[in-house]
Amino acid sequence: MHVFKKSFSSSQSAFRLSLVAGLMLLSGCASLDVKKETTEKTEALRKGPETKPQRNMTNFSQGLRCMDNMMIFYGVKDVSVLVEDLVDNTKKVNAGTRDMLISATSDMTRRSRAIRLIAHGQDMGNATSFMANAATPNAAPASGSATQAYSVMPQYDIRGSISQLDEGLIQNQNESGINIAGFGIGHAKTAHSSILGLDLNMISMKDLAIIPGVTARNSVIIYKEGDGYDGELEYKKFGVSFGMTLAKSEGQTQALRNLVELATVELFGKLLKLPYWQCLGASDEHESVKNEIADWFYAMTAQSELVPFVQKQLRQRGYYQGVTDGSVNPAFLAAVQQSRRDLNLPAETTVDLPYFSALLNSTKVATANAAPTTSSAPKQPIKVQITHKKPTAIYKPNEPVNLTISVNQDAHLYCYIQDETHKIQRFFPNRFTKDSFIKAGQNLEVPGKMGFQFMANTKNVQENIACFASEKDVWGQLPASIQGTDFEYLSIGSIEQIHTLFKKIGDTRLGENQFHVKFK
Repeated sequence: MHVFKKSFSSSQSAFRLSLVAGLMLLSGCASLDVKKETTEKTEALRKGPETKPQRNMTNFSQGLRCMDNMMIFYGVKDVSVLVEDLVDNTKKVNAGTRDMLISATSDMTRRSRAIRLIAHGQDMGNATSFMANAATPNAAPASGSATQAYSVMPQYDIRGSISQLDEGLIQNQNESGINIAGFGIGHAKTAHSSILGLDLNMISMKDLAIIPGVTARNSVIIYKEGDGYDGELEYKKFGVSFGMTLAKSEGQTQALRNLVELATVELFGKLLKLPYWQCLGASDEHESVKNEIADWFYAMTAQSELVPFVQKQLRQRGYYQGVTDGSVNPAFLAAVQQSRRDLNLPAETTVDLPYFSALLNSTKVATANAAPTTSSAPKQPIKVQITHKKPTAIYKPNEPVNLTISVNQDAHLYCYIQDETHKIQRFFPNRFTKDSFIKAGQNLEVPGKMGFQFMANTKNVQENIACFASEKDVWGQLPASIQGTDFEYLSIGSIEQIHTLFKKIGDTRLGENQFHVKFK
């Protein structure tokens, strides 16, 4: 018998034997451990996480709080908005976009309570169906009936969608390995990027038309590495970059939440003409910010909205106490001149783009004696008169109630109704007439052309209407219990309590009057 022999070097033989032994050992361990590891992980998933739930903090949480404070300073109140179902047009992101928007808006109005967000319906016909329901004649403010939600028309509607998801836009793969005598070990690392986009627009409920320029169109770049979803997010706005590190499968949904919160800040900032870029850390010197301010200025000028806007801001800051109807009166010109001086601008009476930009980006307020008075007449008690358009003040169930309210001198008016359930709502000022100021002798028709109705209740229970008038705008001094949101029940329990809280303001010339809706 012949024996075939081949010689090997001792080092090569030892390496091969070690490599084979190692591979056999790894293979044996894998076959033994794979079932055990899978069972343990499955059991962990079945039980769920053992850690306590935590609030989801994003890079825009501080921006939402900043917007809340900004709405207080700029005097924003009684903004009513309907929100559509925000669908996923990519069919790839399974997330509750609309719920994220609702949560973001709630966080953005914790203190100001300036925005009333209405969630209604499950299809794109929300606005149309809401308008049909709102057209039903209901008392507004309404009693606690099932139709109360439809008693007052919202001003705006939000629609939009997840409009873009470009996956694997850029893909990179690096490989490395070693091969010795036919045996090798290798390693590979992959990375790719995707773009997720969200578009939101604001619609006017008057005619369902898109409001020009009030849109949020943003996207985020998602970087992913390895076999999982570990990576980073990158947002850019006004030259400011926002980043966030992700772990495992958080990528798309967490990226979307950030996009929604960014869009919430931007959308309401544009709608309300607030310097929202400050809440995103951007400078007012950035070219995009300058262009946006200029767009607002020229659009508001063309629509005759500029002067009323400036009047409101000057009154909010204590420079002006007159009406915000857009009339260029001497008191307004004096207020412009004083505020320009405080903003280090030429002391003129011109409302130009540099002044509009400086006023918008500033938090300057007037000194104690800066605001000019609207009248030089001797001060006397303010009298409020409430009259009705019926021969008698006796009403039938479901009969319309139309009133005329007037004051004997320029004043700021605040009116409330206590309905048949003894609950109280504020109905003036409101989302339709935001300015509380009325001139002496002016007849305020209620409801008049405002988008609500007063209807006598069906229980034959007396309802009480009370109006309070002050020389100055005291809205910022009123407690939240009597501010509230228009046409929503307040936490206050009686008209007498409202009277007491107004008296605490210290206006000795405070005027008030009541009207009672009576039945036979």
